[in-house]
Amino acid sequence: MKIAILGAESTGKTQLAQALSAHWNALGQSALWVPEVLREWCDRESRTPHQHEQWDIVQEQATRVLQAPAVDWLIADTTPLMTAIYSELLFADRTLYDFALEHQRHYDITLVMSLDLPWVADGLQRDGPHVREPVDRLLRAALEQGENSYRVIRGSGDERMAAALRVISEALNYRAPDPHRI
Repeated sequence: MKIAILGAESTGKTQLAQALSAHWNALGQSALWVPEVLREWCDRESRTPHQHEQWDIVQEQATRVLQAPAVDWLIADTTPLMTAIYSELLFADRTLYDFALEHQRHYDITLVMSLDLPWVADGLQRDGPHVREPVDRLLRAALEQGENSYRVIRGSGDERMAAALRVISEALNYRAPDPHRI
């Protein structure tokens, strides 16, 4: 099962991805958290990427998911779609969308983080609270344009985790109905 966790900056993507991975591993199921490539890139380069560097980040994010070992649960802490959105917002560059939307189809479930958590500064890739609403609008529009279904996750801490687990459970029940109940 591949789960994509998307959302504007400072919406709890990483925290939820790590918590889901730890939850399933604690239950004896294999789970793998695929971290955000952009965060690693910014830490390594001590700056944010330029427009011409976005494609490499998109490719690496996709590759890490596609080449990940087989596990029960793969949790992607963002996907190429978020890089495509920031490329449009920051550089007026829409060239990454086709690849990003095609890649998004690899996920069984897409969770979009609500803007209900307070913005917190965290490294170079944070642009500020003023970009969260535009990013959220672009994200939802892109997912809808690409006909990718998603569910919005709200709440903080345990509440957010419970909401995510509830959505995932509902999606699994929908995907695999009991043939004896039909």
